[in-house]
Amino acid sequence: MKYDVIVIGGGPSGLMAAAAAGEKGARVLLIDKGDKLGRKLAISGGGRCNVTNRLPVDEIIKHIPGNGRFLYSGFSIFSNEDIIAFFESLGINLKEEDHGRMFPVTDKAQSVVDALLEKLEKLNVKIFTNSPVRDVIFKDGQVKGVRLGNGSDVEADAVVVAVGGKSVPHTGSTGDGYVWAEKAGHTITELFPTEVPVTSKEPFIKNKVLQGLSLRDVAVSVLNPKGKPLITHRMDMLFTHFGVSGPAVLRCSQFVVKAMKKWNLKEVGMQIDVLPDQNGEALFQEIVGLVKAEPKKSMKNLVKGLLPERYLLFLLEQSGIDAGAQGTEISHEKIRTFCGLCKQFTFNVNGTLPLEKAFVTGGGVSVKEIEPQTMASKKMAGLYFCGEILDIHGYTGGYNITAAFVTGRLAGGSAAEYATEVR
Repeated sequence: MKYDVIVIGGGPSGLMAAAAAGEKGARVLLIDKGDKLGRKLAISGGGRCNVTNRLPVDEIIKHIPGNGRFLYSGFSIFSNEDIIAFFESLGINLKEEDHGRMFPVTDKAQSVVDALLEKLEKLNVKIFTNSPVRDVIFKDGQVKGVRLGNGSDVEADAVVVAVGGKSVPHTGSTGDGYVWAEKAGHTITELFPTEVPVTSKEPFIKNKVLQGLSLRDVAVSVLNPKGKPLITHRMDMLFTHFGVSGPAVLRCSQFVVKAMKKWNLKEVGMQIDVLPDQNGEALFQEIVGLVKAEPKKSMKNLVKGLLPERYLLFLLEQSGIDAGAQGTEISHEKIRTFCGLCKQFTFNVNGTLPLEKAFVTGGGVSVKEIEPQTMASKKMAGLYFCGEILDIHGYTGGYNITAAFVTGRLAGGSAAEYATEVR
């Protein structure tokens, strides 16, 4: 049987593309190489599925540092508010949490997946699971269909490639689509990990001095070779046995990768401000005041509660201060050093965990070669791309999934319209 639209990939963008094409009355086939659809969706948002983000569009674009501006056209057609309305029309009630993040009231990602699958069933979308696609067939500058792993061909007027990037490979994202895109004449920009933990060879990391310690609401920066911040994110962070992780670090990770490449560096500086709301000089005066008020108290007890204890003891040691010594025995110079480290503890990092360990793939099909209002290939008639295979990447917090749903909606709907025209 010949289909109007074949969608390859059953992740967020693929499911949305199949629904959009089905709504336009197209005969749709959704193909996935895995045994079930929506695997990435089911583990998103810690298993709760951060469906989208309710911040204004301009703010969302700012949170998609990898070609977010390309999505302005898409948002004018299908916005984050439209995503919310779409899911609520499927019976998924959503609630807003911190920073505009939208979750299903059920707190279960599977309920979102199930609602999408039910929608596809109502639209008579045909589904093939356990069906790897070997190739996309092109002839005379246009799409003709796909070749499955078993060697059989399936004809279609339009093909939507929604196979993801190379991150989280256990969900099926193993980079299959890049080969098909290149075959169609597309440029694949360099792939790199984003939203990924950062590695370091610093002695305190290797010796696991701070392993397992979380710091809340701190400002984490990536520094340029002159020691000036390239980017700063204020969120939580975590020390690990190999480096640093946690929300603030994940957001900084792509800037570590880019800085190392731009300046051909083996290491990049990162900086932690553990008291971002406090002025360094005011902190110094406060501690000096505490010493005067209680001269017999040990330094550790004077500043107790200022920082988490393990980090406090670590910074005292880094400042050359004996934690058990009385405050009056400590020079003002050393107290200044301690205050400086509270505000600007700097250490070197040497990269990130590999792409397979990242939450998001940076790089992909160049957006310069994609029509922004339809997600159509500028190189091959009837070919569409959506989701993480595109060179679009955002921070965690519902931004990547929003980009996936927006591009999926445009790709699926546009592919169905194209197939109607050429039929």
